[in-house]
Order: sequence, then C-alpha cells, then structure tokens
Amino acid sequence: MVDQDTDVRDIEAVRGGRAWVDLSERRAIRVSGTDAIGWLHDLLTADIAGLVAGAACRSLLLTPTGYIRADVHVVRRDDDVVLIQDRRQDEDIRAALEPYVLSADVRLDDASDELAIFALPGRVTAPDGLPGFSVSALGAGVDVVVPATSVASARDAMAAAGSHEVGHDVAEAWRIDRGVPRMGADFGRRSLPAEAALDHVIDRTKGCFLGQESIARIGNLGHPPRVLRHVRGDAPIVAGSIVRDGDDDVGEVTSSALIDARSVALVRVSWSAANARLTDIDGHPLRDAEPPG
Repeated sequence: MVDQDTDVRDIEAVRGGRAWVDLSERRAIRVSGTDAIGWLHDLLTADIAGLVAGAACRSLLLTPTGYIRADVHVVRRDDDVVLIQDRRQDEDIRAALEPYVLSADVRLDDASDELAIFALPGRVTAPDGLPGFSVSALGAGVDVVVPATSVASARDAMAAAGSHEVGHDVAEAWRIDRGVPRMGADFGRRSLPAEAALDHVIDRTKGCFLGQESIARIGNLGHPPRVLRHVRGDAPIVAGSIVRDGDDDVGEVTSSALIDARSVALVRVSWSAANARLTDIDGHPLRDAEPPG
C-alpha cells in the first residue's frame, strides 16, 4: 500500500505530464536478429509485428495452458526490440524466452546496465532531442530509452521541458489511481489474463501465440473465476484486507493508495461479485472508480 497521502504537487505534475520517473532499475532485454520480430510475434500476446519504430506496447508471455508467466513492455527501435520488465516479477523474461530460440536468427542480450529508461506519464511526445516511445511502461505517456552514458543530458532535456523527477511511490499511486494492474501485486503466475483485466493486451486476430488455444477455449467456455475491480472509498483501504458483498467475504484488496485525501484501490473478487455492491471489512462502501482524465 502507498500508505500516506501522495504529495499533491507531485501527483498533479504526473497527471499534467510534467514529471518523469527513473525506471533504469528495471530489466532490459535486447532482442535482435533477422527473425526477432516474427519470433516475438509468435510467442507474445500483442501484435509485435505491427509495432513501428518509436512505438511500444504491453504484452504477456503465457504458459501453454493460458496462465500469465511474464508481463513485459515491448519497445520497438530501429534495429532491435527492447523488453522492459519489472524485476519484482518472479521470472527473468530472457530466461523464459531462451528455450524457444532454437534455430531462429534471434539474439537475447541483457542490456540492463547499458540503457537508461525514463517514464514520462501523461506526455504525448518526448522532450526535444530525446528518443521517445509511446506508450509508456507506466501506461499513458512516453518512455525515453537512452544509453546509460547519456543520463545527464537526458535529465537536462527533461528539466528544460518543464518536467521534474518524482519517486516510485508517486508512480505507484498514479498507477493505482488509474486502475492499472501490476504483476506481483494484483495478479501472479497462476492468473489468467481475464482475471488481471488484461484481455486488451491480447491480439486475437493474429495467427498464433503461446497459450492461444487455451485462451480461446477459456473465452468460449465462459468467464474467469475472479476479476479485478477498481474502487474508491472514503475510509482508508488497506492492501491485503477483505472485501465483502453483504455478509459474504468475496475477495481482497491487492493495491491501495491515498490520493487527495481519498482512498483508491484495486480489489480481486470472485466472479459472483463482479457487479456487486462491495464494502470493506468494516462495512464502508467501496464505489467503482473512474480513472482520472
């Protein structure tokens, strides 16, 4: 839980596209080779082949049975692709993908120490002179990916564009405020994409991806056993606490933050409570939240 009221100036700066977050601690895997794009397209859930240089997207690596194995941000550059992964995830995406290389002309290199990654939430374009990739690993916005040797000049350019650095606690609060799920907090390796509110990162029109048949079968048979809901409340909402539908315990809070003196959270509930009127353990109502504009 983000357990203190987020600094109003910082959260407003993020909302207004006037802030940046250093994501350089994240894992960055460079994928190169003549087969790289098609190979990734056949493994990950998103439309990797449709990404043009300067574009980025969120995508998943699934197990053959359709469960989420890894959650990555895919950045298309001129000559390669960079997979950005939160290190809080259990499995290194490079190690997960390596067994599938086989005879393909694909090279996987850990570029984590070579690249600096900055997220600029809410921005439409990167500051002048910096390579920008849209969308951001944090959601709406752009990312700047530069050589680690160019960190100082990148920081200067972002400052000149009217942005200032905010901490990861502010970025986490902004994520929760927008209802964006994070692997390790709101879902894990035994979650289906539909349980994690991530159906939108699956391209159902392409020919194949790892786990596709299982995802199609699950979709045809009905609904997931659990769903994520984005809620607000007037009383403090604590991550890990129970949520109820009447007298029944139907789920738990997975992420929570206090923003503008109001609580906002993601909660994981059973399918039967997908549209229920939820309360916290003490009976305080939890209302469906609308992400800020």
